[in-house]
This record gives sequence, structure tokens and C-alpha cells, in this order.
Amino acid sequence: MSTQRRAVEAIWRIEAARLIAGLARFTGDLGLAEELAQDAWVTALEQWPAQGIPPNPGGWLMTTAKHRAIDRFRRDAVHRRAVDVLEYQAARAGTDGPEMQVDELDAPIADDLLRLVFTACHPVLSRDARAALVLRCVAGLRTDEIARAFLLTEPQAGQRISRAKKTLRDKQIRFELPDPPALDARLSSVLEVVYLVFNEGWSATAGEDLQRPALIDEALRMARLLAELLTEVAEVHGLQALLELTAARRPARVDGEGRPILLPDQDRDRWDRLLIRRGLSALDRAHACAGPVGPYSVQAAIAACHARAATAADTDWPRIVKLYDVLAQVWPSPVVELNRAVALAQADGPAAGLAALDARIPPGALTHYAPLAAARGDFLGRLGRTAPAAAAFTEAATLTRNDVEREQYLRRAHELSGDRDHP
Repeated sequence: MSTQRRAVEAIWRIEAARLIAGLARFTGDLGLAEELAQDAWVTALEQWPAQGIPPNPGGWLMTTAKHRAIDRFRRDAVHRRAVDVLEYQAARAGTDGPEMQVDELDAPIADDLLRLVFTACHPVLSRDARAALVLRCVAGLRTDEIARAFLLTEPQAGQRISRAKKTLRDKQIRFELPDPPALDARLSSVLEVVYLVFNEGWSATAGEDLQRPALIDEALRMARLLAELLTEVAEVHGLQALLELTAARRPARVDGEGRPILLPDQDRDRWDRLLIRRGLSALDRAHACAGPVGPYSVQAAIAACHARAATAADTDWPRIVKLYDVLAQVWPSPVVELNRAVALAQADGPAAGLAALDARIPPGALTHYAPLAAARGDFLGRLGRTAPAAAAFTEAATLTRNDVEREQYLRRAHELSGDRDHP
């Protein structure tokens, strides 16, 4: 790929969300806005390598897209009124060439981006559809990149995005911020999507790779964007803090062969100190905001305990257990109870962890969840009960769809069985 092409693609990643947001505000149609933005980008790919990148690439893209919108509306009598509005705005800004300034588009950019995010995460869409639409319209990922991220074929990913945009159009979902009474519920959906994207990047559900760095990076970027736009909402800062502090461990999380390194065994000198500082700062902002404690802020406080510990032995496990007790109150789930049991095993020993699994996770819950079987195997192994521990790790290997995790679980099972020849 040429240097010029890479530069154009980098600009697209920076400008895509802003461009789509501004166009959606004018057209009222998210699908049309995304199509117009793509057309402008294709034009840039054709012209910029020969003519050079303009001084205001975002303005150039917006102007080009607006001109295409005007042409399209001219051909559609239903949108005659929209033509008049767009032509009047274009006349005010000047339409002599693609270098025109579009200051009136720059002014409300924060509101436009929020409208875009909230529309893409509308509850009429399924969670998977929201994630795909956010990655496409907010993060600027191509369809093939989204397909790789969720282990779909490119046509499947394209259909998921197209159906999401069609649903918004058919349901006549307006490109707007929700009313205050609905804002909290809608914001929960937005944060959930960013959290989902990060988790899929951090621990890939299936495939050959343990993690997907592109998804981690995009989730971080979206969390930072939301924190800039919603400065008074504690959970927005809590989510950013959680993702920053977790992502800080990425450089030490796998060995040279891509195999996972468990948290106690990681080289903490390799943790990203910049991300840790960002995360702790975001956590401070979350604590400074008014409002009730939320699940992302509590999880961020847990991650902060790890980040502040110079060594694994310095980790304040009793505090982490108490934080999981809080999390179980504000966000009750069997997965939270599993994580609490793991922390309790570190604080009070594997027998306490094993007892917590049996006492606090309902029978039948998480029966197909590999980490539960792996945790049981770890506790049993530390208690010297090697045969049932090996069986638990073997069970975990059958439950996971991720190749790297499967290999790790099988390795632990063979070690407990005394099979040292396992690679």
C-alpha cells in the first residue's frame, strides 16, 4: 500500500464518525449519510493521490458529500424541501470548490457525534446489530474488518449492517438524542456496546487468536470519545477507566508464541504506564461525578487494585473481594460470582474459592462456560486433588471455541495428569 493511500485511510478513520454524524443531521437518514460519506471517501481515494491531500481534509470530505446529497435530492422530488435547505446552506458557505469552509458543520460536532452513537445503539436493534453499526459508522471499520472481528463472512457482516440501517429507517427512528427520561436507559445500551466490543477484542469468542487488537483499540477510542462528550456522567468515565487499565496489561499478556500468560505470572514492567495513568485519572473523574455507583466504575476500581500493585504478591485481594461484593449488588450475575470466587481463592485460599463456587453460583448456571470449569480445575489442583482438577480442565477445553484457550486448558490438564510430553 502506498504512503499516500495509507494517509488517506488514516484520515478516514479520524474523520468518518464526524462526517457521518454531520450528514445524518442534515439528511435524517443514517444509512444515506453513511453511503454519502463512503462516496466522498472513494472520491478522495481517486483524487488525493494525484492532487495532494487538501489543507482541510474533513471539510473537503463534508463538502463533497453535501454536493452528492444535493445531486441526489435534485433527482428525487420527494426531497425538494431538503434541496432548498441544503442549497441555501451551501450558498452561505460558498460552493466554488471542495476547499470551502464548513464552519457551521463544525460548531455542533459534539451533539452530532452523540446523536450518531445513540442512534446506532437504539434499542430497536439487537446487541450484535448495534455493535456492527457502531464499528461501521462510529469507528469507521470496513465491512471485511467487521467480518473478521466477529468471525462472519463479509456478506454476513454486510447484511447485518444493512438490516440495522433498514430497521432504523423502517421504524422511522429519528437522528436525535433521547429525551432526558430515556437518556439513562439508552446510555446503558451505548456503554454496553463499547464494553462488548472491548471484551470480544480482549478474549475472542472463537478462532485462532486469543485477542483481537483492532477491537480493543476501537473500543478504547469510543470510550475516550464518550468521556469527552459526556463529562458529567460517572459511568462513562468508569468505563473508560476500566478499558484503559485492562488494556494496559496487553503487552505482557501473551508470550512470544502467542500463548496466554496468567495475571500472577505477567511481567508488570511491560504494562503500559501511560494507559495506567489515563485509567486512574478517568477513575478519579468517575468518583468526582455525582450519582450512584455503577458496574463499570466498580470494575475499574478492581482493575486499579491490580495496576497499583508493584508485584502480584502486593495485590490487595481482600479489597478486591469487597469490591466484588459491591459489584454483585449493582450488577448481579453468575459471572460476577465466579470472578469473586477467584479473588476469594487468592485472599483466603483455594478451599474458600471452591466453596464460593458451590454456594453462590446456582446449579445449572454457566454449565457451558469454560472459565467456570477452569476455575474449578485451578482450585482443585491447588488443593492437591489432581485427578478431578485435570478432568475440570479437560472439560474447559471442550467448552471453549478459542483455539489458544483450548490449548492452554489441555496443557494444564496434561500437567496435572503427569504427562510432561504435551507440547
